[in-house]
Amino acid sequence: MKQPELGKKISELRKAKGLTQEELVEKCNLNVRTIQRIEAGEVTPRSYTVKALFEALDYQWEEIRTGFADEEKKIPGYLYLAFAAGVLYFFLAFFEIGWEYEWIEQGNVENPSAFAWIKVGTFLTYIAFLGGWIALMKFFPNPFLKIALWVMMGMNVIWYPVDLFALFSDGLDIQDYYLVKLSSFGFGYALMGAGYLMYKKLWSHIPQVIGALGVIAGILVFSGIGVIFGLIPLTLFEIGQLGLMIWAINNLGRSSSPDSF
Repeated sequence: MKQPELGKKISELRKAKGLTQEELVEKCNLNVRTIQRIEAGEVTPRSYTVKALFEALDYQWEEIRTGFADEEKKIPGYLYLAFAAGVLYFFLAFFEIGWEYEWIEQGNVENPSAFAWIKVGTFLTYIAFLGGWIALMKFFPNPFLKIALWVMMGMNVIWYPVDLFALFSDGLDIQDYYLVKLSSFGFGYALMGAGYLMYKKLWSHIPQVIGALGVIAGILVFSGIGVIFGLIPLTLFEIGQLGLMIWAINNLGRSSSPDSF
């Protein structure tokens, strides 16, 4: 059983028994905030928490236990792959930025084939990383962030082929579109940062810090003037995203209360 159906089921069972959230808390040793999050569908609780709630509500846990356990087993696979892709992207991006700076300054690259492979690797790993975050939206709903992730993915799909075309073609120069490209990516980072700011009930204040870094980096990159200064908050933003992803994955795999977040 997935969210938000699970939260609705627990809410219906609680109301059918005439219990308030505070009274249910006393029966299963959780806290009110946890109950509120689960019933609102904001978090997917672990099997231990669901079992405690259903037992407190005199509901047969065995009726959904198998399906719930199977669902948990499917969680880590792609997300760990997405995290690994994110780490690889983080390091590849340094090579890409260095070569791209050379390309802009000199108008060409000494080894365009190698640069093209770096471009392809950066593109594929970043797409996989963004895909991992989109997958996490099933467990930590955030419509605004989900839209921002899709927007950023779309920008990558547009600009990376343009870069490759310009790299091997005499008909297009990077100087012709570079500022537009920078502005669009700056907008995308700012949008993603604003999305992380939307997490006000999860992971303490960590998403807000990461979101603020994303917004600052996005604004600096969008302006074009502060691109170099924007690399500092952008790097911290990327590291923060990686940390937040592995934190989320680890918590998804635990059999504890969502309060562990």
